[in-house]
Amino acid sequence: MHEREWLTDAELKIMNCLWDRSPMTAPELTRALEPQTGWTRHTVIGLLKRMIDKQTVRVEEGGALKRYHPLIRREDVQREQTTALVGRLFGGNALRLVSNLVDGGALDEGEIEELSRMLDEAKRRGRE
Repeated sequence: MHEREWLTDAELKIMNCLWDRSPMTAPELTRALEPQTGWTRHTVIGLLKRMIDKQTVRVEEGGALKRYHPLIRREDVQREQTTALVGRLFGGNALRLVSNLVDGGALDEGEIEELSRMLDEAKRRGRE
């Protein structure tokens, strides 16, 4: 996947709605986001236009209201932005990111055990 412009925090709020329940209309997005953001319909439409230009959202014309669909998958954005973050903040060293999370207390005991299982599985795959 090619590197794209990062999604802003505002765009991620819209994408999370679309990933959870797509397609959605601008009024549906506004109702879903208004309690946490206070955004008006005009704000949501402005963000959607920018996201269409960035090719992260597509619009379906027809009917009384336009319907918006995500063009990118949540997993792809997470992977892309995590890789970029590791490069920018940790010099490309993913171990430093994990160490920072562990040392900072961001992982609970269950998450540390899951991480350990993931690393064991990665080692096994590497030997095959």
